Amino acid sequence: MSDQIKHECGIAFIRLLKPLSYYHRKYGTALYGLNKLFLLMQKERNRGQDGSGIATVKLGMSPGKRYISRHRSNKKDSIEEIFNHIHTNYFNKHPDKLPHPEWLKENLPFMGEVLLGHLRYGTHGINSIESCHLKAE
Repeated sequence: MSDQIKHECGIAFIRLLKPLSYYHRKYGTALYGLNKLFLLMQKERNRGQDGSGIATVKLGMSPGKRYISRHRSNKKDSIEEIFNHIHTNYFNKHPDKLPHPEWLKENLPFMGEVLLGHLRYGTHGINSIESCHLKAE
């Protein structure tokens, strides 16, 4: 038997089992994993008033290619800030490439098959970006 859950951090984890092109065909977007991660983190919002972060891992990348991406925030609406940062800096700059999942995976961060979201509920330390568990790049 485990201890009763009280006020602790939240974690959301997604492992996409098929290529991004499958999700583009079936759901109309290669951003399926990121969209689901956003929804999961929204549902756990009460577990992360102090900050949040996400990390993604791309599987099967060529040697020398970037395969890990991460971003974190300790702002008031940290979940929205993180996903707005990703969309503004990457996807909004390449709207013509959104129908091309292979290009997205090869060229843009956060297009991985393994996605992890963390919501920080501070039980010790100060409310700083360094206290958010996904460390800086």
